[in-house]
Amino acid sequence: MKKNLLLLVTILTLISCSKEKVDLIVINSNTYTVNTSFDKAEAFAIKDGVFIAVGKNEEITGRYQSDKIVDAENKTIVPGLIDAHCHFYRMGLQQQKVSLEGTKSYDEVLEKLVAFQKEKNNTFITGRGWDQNDWELKEFPTKEKLDALFPKIPVAVGRVDGHALLVNQVAINMAGITKNTKVSGGEIILKNGKLTGVLIDAAMDFIKFPKTSNKEAIQGLLDAQKIAFSYGLTTVDDAGLDRKTIELIDSLQKVKSLKMRIYAMVSGDKQTQINYYINKGKLKTDRLNVRSFKVYGDGALGSRGAAMRTSYSDRENHFGALIYPPERYQEIAKQIAASDYQMNTHAIGDSTNTWILKTYKEVLKDSKNRRWRIEHAQIISEEDFNHFDNILPSVQPTHATSDMYWAGGRVGAKRMKGAYAFKKLLNTYGKIALGTDFPVEQVNPFLTFYAATIRKDTDNYPKNGFQIENALTREETLKGMTIWAAYSNFEEDEKGSIEVGKFADFVLLNQDIMKVEGSEIPKTNAISTYLNGEKVY
Repeated sequence: MKKNLLLLVTILTLISCSKEKVDLIVINSNTYTVNTSFDKAEAFAIKDGVFIAVGKNEEITGRYQSDKIVDAENKTIVPGLIDAHCHFYRMGLQQQKVSLEGTKSYDEVLEKLVAFQKEKNNTFITGRGWDQNDWELKEFPTKEKLDALFPKIPVAVGRVDGHALLVNQVAINMAGITKNTKVSGGEIILKNGKLTGVLIDAAMDFIKFPKTSNKEAIQGLLDAQKIAFSYGLTTVDDAGLDRKTIELIDSLQKVKSLKMRIYAMVSGDKQTQINYYINKGKLKTDRLNVRSFKVYGDGALGSRGAAMRTSYSDRENHFGALIYPPERYQEIAKQIAASDYQMNTHAIGDSTNTWILKTYKEVLKDSKNRRWRIEHAQIISEEDFNHFDNILPSVQPTHATSDMYWAGGRVGAKRMKGAYAFKKLLNTYGKIALGTDFPVEQVNPFLTFYAATIRKDTDNYPKNGFQIENALTREETLKGMTIWAAYSNFEEDEKGSIEVGKFADFVLLNQDIMKVEGSEIPKTNAISTYLNGEKVY
């Protein structure tokens, strides 16, 4: 009897020893792998930060052993989510400034500014988030009340989209702006021949903001990381960073205080910066990828800065404007085309989309797999859709559900047929990258999922969905937030799906986002977020 027992123990020990030791095993999960076949899995094993096996419970537990085993209790797991267009660093800095999101009137904006200054006692009041389209009086504010409240302290607060500023007279005086100041690629709004304090796009560049300290910059990045991880984001495409910020990100990642993976689009607003990175070449680590330029084509629809082919429906003889002269985009595109870099251009209005698509086509000629992107691709003329055959659309679904209340009034019914046309763009290119544009919209990627698939706001409006013919399926949407977003960054071989050899980035959700009722999608949240197999939230 003792011999038999000893033999059994020996056999069990040998079996145990024959299993490969790994860092983490996840079992009993409802995992959407988002591989080519969109297969599902129950379990996976992780070693050295990558997935080494994906399959059924018995397959994984039969081959591998680990001191760390996560029982998912049949909850849903998806690949680490990727936000293909956001402003990660800006959102982090915003945590240190006045927040005006959700304000329902100009008076509420003023109340928040007063309360903020009472607490902070700053020498320059900055922040963002107001949106006149959410107010009962849907007009740009004027600065008289702002001047009365802050007669000695400069105030400059941005509109929600970052394409308009409300400033007081102190800030105007510091900038040297008068009603006769000329601006190209923007507008200084006047009313009855007087400055209103509202500056559009390039006009904002006159304002002399205080410089961000290194301490503030670091805190901003860490704050942004904490928020992003809490929503299941493991990669963010930061759309428009300067060299100093990119180098700070790299240094923080090297000491492992900043763990978020960042696809850094270099801001293309300075020729010296374009020259520096093209001469330097691509920069790639496991956490940082620098191989693209973000260029602004025009402004935003909400502030009527988007460049339109015919005048705005609600403002006669107003067309918006390109940020640069048309030939400047050709110069930039030719320089980037001669390098290994990608060009990603902000294009909202139909005129901008026409010009940027034409420019891309001319400079790329027959080049394949350049993956140049149109960011937003918001209003497209019917004849321009076919130009997306080799130009990748990068869109933000919550823009559609935020703008749907007033967008038709801005551009009219005819142009709305080509607006927020995600399905049509997907059908042309074959892939679509999805993001949020936070902090213009909320960070929450599950609102992205909801807006893309259901095309409603969280109050279930409109009843049948906004231009529902351009809704994406749930599978398409999840791909747009994972593997297609990774593809748009040239990173599909290392992330975007739960497959052997890829980074072990994944998110455990509180419900099955692929099957719950549409109205329940916004209630989805991340229970835990893993990056390289490490639990970061």
